[in-house]
Amino acid sequence: MATTNNHLVIMAGGVGSRFWPMSTAEKPKQFIDVLGVGKSLLQLTAERFNGICEPHNIWVVTNRNYVDIVRQQLPDIPTGNILCEPCRRNTAPCIAYVSWKIKSQDPKANIVVSPSDHIVTNTTEFTRIMSRCMEFTNETDSIVTLGIKPSRPETGYGYIQADLSSSSLRNKEIFRVDSFREKPDIETAQQYIQKNDYFWNAGIFVWNVNTIINAFRVYQPTMAKIFESLIPIYGTGKEQEEIDRLFPECENISVDYAIMEKAEEIFVCPADFGWSDLGTWGSLQTQTHKDLYGNSCIGNDISLFETHNCMIHTTQEKKVVIQGLDGYIVAENNNTLLICKLSEEQRIKQFSGQDK
Repeated sequence: MATTNNHLVIMAGGVGSRFWPMSTAEKPKQFIDVLGVGKSLLQLTAERFNGICEPHNIWVVTNRNYVDIVRQQLPDIPTGNILCEPCRRNTAPCIAYVSWKIKSQDPKANIVVSPSDHIVTNTTEFTRIMSRCMEFTNETDSIVTLGIKPSRPETGYGYIQADLSSSSLRNKEIFRVDSFREKPDIETAQQYIQKNDYFWNAGIFVWNVNTIINAFRVYQPTMAKIFESLIPIYGTGKEQEEIDRLFPECENISVDYAIMEKAEEIFVCPADFGWSDLGTWGSLQTQTHKDLYGNSCIGNDISLFETHNCMIHTTQEKKVVIQGLDGYIVAENNNTLLICKLSEEQRIKQFSGQDK
């Protein structure tokens, strides 16, 4: 249940274009209707927290080039809750900035941090898990991260090893973190899924605002001093000017390295609610409905003949007819058509000229 102290932080600053030609540097995947449901991934992320966080407690940290897009797609959140990063400095400075900003308005804030470009298919279970995690961090000085039960030996995700020998006394679904593991090779990933204590790191974090700020003070004192020094100007006309001046001084480091791997009171909540980070066309095919021949189709009028195991995304075309393909991506956007083997997806940037 939503409380006045529950806050959602959505990290939406990514400038990648993995879903080219549908997404571009001008409009990355978080702002695109990837699933063909009439809503962008950003909008779906905010909607997912209905009943957990009120709209006025939703914050978006993004690139200055995307501020207008965020305003258009999330008109119900206050304009002042859209924070603009002057440059890319990874997730730790982003989270530090928004944490001090929120604390200046709500010293008792209980915060969940979520990427903007993931999908969840079981929203009921997601709501239940998130509510329990936020209750836990509201009552303790702990940091909780979500661990997704792995369904395959995935090499594209980091892993969390949990101590499943005993759960937290306050919540039987939450366990201490033993260790964080980097993205593994295929052999190591296969070893992980044979055990029951390894989980995908979803990059979703829950904590009380005082817990995370104290963690920055202990483990990242230089960064903490920067945002601590801005306390008098949060919410004033000078805020963006000072952020533009000081933010580039922050170390380029992820919150995983900066805080999570160093803090002591770190817990994981294993979960299974149909999660994917949609990093590739292949992952989109995995997470969407497929026909009897393994084809996933997103579009208004698509006819397939003798076609198998393809990812078709053609929402702008009136009618699409495909014959004789097996294991291909077919995607179009703004007068650009991509036809590429799914197995060669990593070369899309080369094909499109985006790597020049």
